[in-house]
Amino acid sequence: MSGLGAFSLQGKRALVTGSESGLGRAIARAFVASGSAVVGADVSIDPDRSGSLGDDGHHLMALDLCDRASIGAAMEQVVELLGGIDVCVNCAGIGGRSPALEYADELWDRVMATNVAGSFTVARHAARHMVAQRSGSIINIASVGGLVGYPGSVGYQTSKGAIVQMTRSLAVEWGPHQVRVNAIAPGHIATELVQRQWITEPHLKEFFLSRTPLDRLGEPDDIANAAVFLASDASRMITGQVLAVDGGYTSH
Repeated sequence: MSGLGAFSLQGKRALVTGSESGLGRAIARAFVASGSAVVGADVSIDPDRSGSLGDDGHHLMALDLCDRASIGAAMEQVVELLGGIDVCVNCAGIGGRSPALEYADELWDRVMATNVAGSFTVARHAARHMVAQRSGSIINIASVGGLVGYPGSVGYQTSKGAIVQMTRSLAVEWGPHQVRVNAIAPGHIATELVQRQWITEPHLKEFFLSRTPLDRLGEPDDIANAAVFLASDASRMITGQVLAVDGGYTSH
């Protein structure tokens, strides 16, 4: 398939973690608009609503990535609900702003458990189904913080650096089974969470904006559009790549 049709997600079945806010919500909405059946999973979803249809047109599922033992059962529910899985987006994650000398052990452990261990467990369970059907696309949401350094987020940046390397490793291992694994590295995106950070740390917005060649910060839809591309057949020859959607921030 070529042309605009290659970008369609018609008939695709997708899981998007972290779907209740920010980038995850934008990605889930974009997938539905592009024709995909979607399960949106998030720790903030009431378990009693699991399997129901949300206002954005996708099915809802309660999922806590720190509860790794429950992820396998959740994936089976996704497959049962959708009839299979073709796309998995690992978007759920937490931040954790703190100077490195004051970074609490508990915060470090929680960031690693959610962003790294939880994401890997989701990817592994999704890949078991994808390997069996010999097709699939896994999209990990990394960050420019996993590619370059900046102050105040050592745990978050370390976790996103791990996501970058995990993406490359899994792409090599699962490529022969026709399972593609890529990552998106967003720049400073104006999500609700980031805008709340601007209130407590007003210098952050100018810090990132002054280093962004396009002279603007990103919107959630900028990331969602990249995810649609990586989920679609338009990217069928792309795997093991980290797509920086950052307005040129990492070009310096």
